Amino acid sequence: MKPARNHAVITVALCFIVALLEGVDIQSAGIAGPGIAAHFQLDKAEMGWVFSSSILGLLPGAFIGGLLADRIGRKTVLIGSVLLFGAFSIVTSMAWDLPSLLSARFMTGLGLGAALPNLIALSSESARETGRATAVSLMYCGVPLGGATASLVAMLGGAEQWQLVFHVGGWAPIIVAPVLYFFLPESSSYQATTRSQNAQPRTGIADGLFGRGQAMPTLLLWIGCFFRLTVAYMLLNWLPTLLAGQGFSRSEVGTVQTLLNLGMASGSILAGVLLDRWNAIKLVALIYGGMLLALLGLGVSASFVNMLIAGFIAGFFVLAAQLILYALAPQFYPSAIRATGVGSAVAIGRLGSMSGPLIAGQMLASGTGVAGLMLAASPGILAAAASVIVLLRREERKLALRIA
Repeated sequence: MKPARNHAVITVALCFIVALLEGVDIQSAGIAGPGIAAHFQLDKAEMGWVFSSSILGLLPGAFIGGLLADRIGRKTVLIGSVLLFGAFSIVTSMAWDLPSLLSARFMTGLGLGAALPNLIALSSESARETGRATAVSLMYCGVPLGGATASLVAMLGGAEQWQLVFHVGGWAPIIVAPVLYFFLPESSSYQATTRSQNAQPRTGIADGLFGRGQAMPTLLLWIGCFFRLTVAYMLLNWLPTLLAGQGFSRSEVGTVQTLLNLGMASGSILAGVLLDRWNAIKLVALIYGGMLLALLGLGVSASFVNMLIAGFIAGFFVLAAQLILYALAPQFYPSAIRATGVGSAVAIGRLGSMSGPLIAGQMLASGTGVAGLMLAASPGILAAAASVIVLLRREERKLALRIA
């Protein structure tokens, strides 16, 4: 029992460090947005493409990363992903024009996307069945803490030194990769599945995702991830620029962004702990209702203090909702297809995260205000909540039939 517990602690701790670095790189473009816009003389529509280019890379990265992880191992793919997003974060700081900037951000996103399904699978598979959501939540809270770190780096460097956050987000992963090679345990679940597959045919992708009753859980997870990430990335990428446009100073923008990320970290941990211990449907209803109220608060807040409060609350509920999806996803797939299943849900979610900044950029370019933008996000939140509740109710009915 003790070696298994140590295995889980080491796995979650190292995955947390990678998630922290991922959080730096995911939010670096949004945080450095004002500096990038000034340096390259980009308008809001062009900045929408800058924000979405890395997210475009996340989509194939998540699917390919999950697929490879079920073939050659979670650990191997994770290390390669870390090296990829670290290297191209450094290349981002060296961009000389808009095409080179977009290319570097796309390749960064490819590495970030491939890392996430492996972080989720490794964390979930390292824990006991009753603690898997907690393990995923402890790992994933590193993402917003990484975003808070990026905000602090940007505050120290200023808009004129926008490259600094990309250097931090690039060199740190390259340093961490050897640590993962020597100390990160491979998933015991993956190893057991690999041994059993030596005598059995490998499960096909289509059959794993859509066969044997998997079609409905897969589609509902996809819907939830798509709409929830549309809202999240609209907020993460555009909030610093919107606050600066409302007249807030650079330090005030950085403080709101930091509180947003601290709220996200708190929401991630609490949601995972409650998911392992409380009624999941009630928890989902509470979290998504809180998201609606928090976005309303961001839309109407005018003072700095109110914006701080609204930012923390919005971050809390936005990431709590995302954590619920990521913690549930591994539970709907067997080990042989688990990383692929999680990767496919993450990839579909990235379609939403790519759409969010682009839609927001076009709306803002046409004169839509902050309140109108937050109001436009509400239908997506309701659709995501409905899909998760239907999924959970379906699983409750299946469990009741098995017990009967």
